[in-house]
Amino acid sequence: MNTLFLLMAQYDGRVIVPAEIVCRDYFSHLTITKFLRKVSTGEIDLPLTRAERSQKSAKGVHLQDLASYIDKRREIALSEARAFRIK
Repeated sequence: MNTLFLLMAQYDGRVIVPAEIVCRDYFSHLTITKFLRKVSTGEIDLPLTRAERSQKSAKGVHLQDLASYIDKRREIALSEARAFRIK
């Protein structure tokens, strides 16, 4: 299955999903404030898109970026699982 297509179905074909919704769905262990802080410091490698240049503008995540992030995390998990089985 293609992650991007699954996300398109999940978010009704939206291209940009509000940061609050991504946080709720994929980072539920974090508050939105902590999620945004981790994104801004690079702890979570997920670019945020703003509707305009204003600091107060709505922040969102492009579906392609979210799909790439999920796929990268999956690759890391698979790598760790393989390494664990070898030992």
